[in-house]
Amino acid sequence: MATKNLIVDNKNFDISYEIVNPTCTKDIIFLHGWGSNKDIMKNVFAPYLKDFRHIYIDLPGFGKTANKYELTTNDYVKITDEFLKLLNSSKDVIAGHSYGGKVATLLNPRNLVLLSSAGILEEKPFDVKLKIALSKFFNKLGLNKITKSFRSKDVNTMSENMYATFKNVVNEDFSSHFSNFSNNALIFWGKEDTATSLESGKKISTLIKKSTFISYDADHYFFVKNVKDISERIENGIH
Repeated sequence: MATKNLIVDNKNFDISYEIVNPTCTKDIIFLHGWGSNKDIMKNVFAPYLKDFRHIYIDLPGFGKTANKYELTTNDYVKITDEFLKLLNSSKDVIAGHSYGGKVATLLNPRNLVLLSSAGILEEKPFDVKLKIALSKFFNKLGLNKITKSFRSKDVNTMSENMYATFKNVVNEDFSSHFSNFSNNALIFWGKEDTATSLESGKKISTLIKKSTFISYDADHYFFVKNVKDISERIENGIH
């Protein structure tokens, strides 16, 4: 593990990262999902794709990269782009899981690999809609302590700046960004995914013109059990 310091828009970050196959000339960059970290991606993909230099990154606020700011998805894109410049990365392939898929798309790589990407707005269950409505109501009354009681356990463990960041990014509609992506894309999905539905994956595949869509009998972390097939498809499907 290593770190690189960079300053983006007067914000200071020490980005934690790891490189596998450092002498290879083609890059594949792995971006994890919300609440995850680079180790999950590295533990799965490091034994494969041996002709690539693997770059695994902890995005700010996750893993071993600290964050003390309120950020947006565009901030994550700028930070990642500046970091990749420090590594002289060619951005041949960028693979993004869940939230990382949104960042990967905006980085505009030569080859985009989406692993159950976020970015398509889905209908929320009634109980979630009710919590949101009640939270907004109590916020207007200035009763923030009551509002906090409606947060999920995962959200309650976030710092205030990461919770603000979460609110900035959670309901973004990336349909136009997917439509505007004109390079090659490989889209992989889990058929039993409840975090980002299979229908979302199919929609993304219709929005990105030069895309191939493959699904597996598995959940949101489908790539863990299907890494060999996914890696082979990446090797054979990139431009």
